[in-house]
Amino acid sequence: MATVSIVMGSDSDMPVMAKAADVLEELGISFEMRIISAHREPDEFFEYAKTAEERGVKVIIAGAGMAAHLPGMCAAIFPMPVIGIPMHTTSLGGRDSLYSIVQMPSGIPVATVAINGGQNAGLLAAKILATSDSSLLSKLKAYSLKMKEGVVKKDAKLNEVGYKNYEK
Repeated sequence: MATVSIVMGSDSDMPVMAKAADVLEELGISFEMRIISAHREPDEFFEYAKTAEERGVKVIIAGAGMAAHLPGMCAAIFPMPVIGIPMHTTSLGGRDSLYSIVQMPSGIPVATVAINGGQNAGLLAAKILATSDSSLLSKLKAYSLKMKEGVVKKDAKLNEVGYKNYEK
């Protein structure tokens, strides 16, 4: 049974959504991943959102570009947290997606991460789940420590070789 559901309207969103999946996988959180268009297959979308709770889903991560209705529609139907990921678009650089997701009407909240913020969406879902899971909270603390150690290592390298010789 999946604890988090990752949903996107198009397979073109996969590179961003995979970053959320990678975080969840690293932290040992079960998830499902779906491609469902709220516009092109509304019946399938409504069935997906209406049955998410009974499937054991606690958080939905929904990525969308342009009009970006998918996260808001999930939040209108699913009673638990929804995290929206605005996708970068060629026409407006993702600002259209961002505005569509963050400007939800009162009573239909969608937590929103940065444009193409798949990794942060995965981490936010994990943090929501960790409020009632001390084991997961420990994993999140270790994840943060690992990120810190990575920065410390890069700083030591910079100090050792200097900025002109620094290569990633």
